[in-house]
Amino acid sequence: MKQALAGVRVLDLTHMLSGPYGSMILADLGAETIKVEPCHGEGTRKLLATDPKNSLDGMGAYYITLNRNKKSVAVDLKTPEGLALFKQLVTNVDIVISNFGAGVPERLGIDYESLAQVNPRIISCTVSGFGSDGPGSKRPAFDQVAQAMGGGMSITGPDPENLVRAGIPIGDLGGGMFGVMGILAALYERERSGVGQHVDISMLDCQISMLNYMATMHFLSGDDPYPIGNSHFVHVPYNTFTCSDGHVVIAVITDNFWQNLKEVVNCPEFDDAKYDSQPGRWEDRDMINSTLNTVLSTNTCQHWLNLFEASRIPCSPVNSLSQALSDSQVMHRNMVVDLKHPNGNATKGPGNPIKLSRSGDEVFTPAPLLGEHTDEVMSDLLGLSVNEISQMRKQGIIR
Repeated sequence: MKQALAGVRVLDLTHMLSGPYGSMILADLGAETIKVEPCHGEGTRKLLATDPKNSLDGMGAYYITLNRNKKSVAVDLKTPEGLALFKQLVTNVDIVISNFGAGVPERLGIDYESLAQVNPRIISCTVSGFGSDGPGSKRPAFDQVAQAMGGGMSITGPDPENLVRAGIPIGDLGGGMFGVMGILAALYERERSGVGQHVDISMLDCQISMLNYMATMHFLSGDDPYPIGNSHFVHVPYNTFTCSDGHVVIAVITDNFWQNLKEVVNCPEFDDAKYDSQPGRWEDRDMINSTLNTVLSTNTCQHWLNLFEASRIPCSPVNSLSQALSDSQVMHRNMVVDLKHPNGNATKGPGNPIKLSRSGDEVFTPAPLLGEHTDEVMSDLLGLSVNEISQMRKQGIIR
């Protein structure tokens, strides 16, 4: 069984997190993904590489996770010969993805207009902080900058005085995910038109998109929402609660769930008929949350979760990473996989969440050594001889 993107070929110029995450998804889905690095290596190779807790034989957690299923070719794009070599590769691929700052692809001569001259079917994608145009496009950005500017950080945290970013880097990861969506849309469109196009992804745009209905609520009401911890602005009880050995989440979003919850906790304070509908619960939300917290603290998380699940009340433990990554459902879905080093050693990391019924073979090859596949790619894609490759290596054009 072939993977869904088998036969699609990608040149991956990305670094750090947003771009590599997007190209990792493409690689996981079967695209032949060729990582084009400078001869000194892409900067992410060095992150945590010497940290004894967070590296495997000189590969840090960032690199070994984000670069699985990829090949590595080392080319100096700042030399005329290296740039010419890259453009020869472009004639043999479908996609070029990068996350350079605005203006950098143009300065390097690898922007869409330049690439389309050598391959009209090429699809290029850039993931940047603010997109390719507009008054703020030249500003540098990383994950927390995107989270802050995108508004999401203003509604995250316990209260308006203690704003926090999301614990996972959704600014970066969102850019990578939307980049994949744009690339796949462009691939599909190319089947009709026969020509490629450019996909311009702004991390800020992605954060604005993910505000979703909350942005519409703002335009309707004129109000700026503020952080309310783990509670909800409509549903009660919908929060994190303390048990004797940890925390659980309960999400009561219908009156039927409330009736089930009342039966489980058997709390006299909840018997008032006004609480049988949302407005009454909302009016006394502080009392309900406080009382429920007191009741749940008398026993363990698992005790309450067993009772809630039996009554089909939406609930969950607040898992640590070790708990989440050993969960039976997570393991069943193959969401923890081996991440190998080229030398054969391995660690574990997150799997591919996209499960396809007919073309969903999952393969995870090791993140490559620097230039590990240079000779292979130059020979197979460009037909260069051993002598030609050796000569370019001596000249410092490739590694």
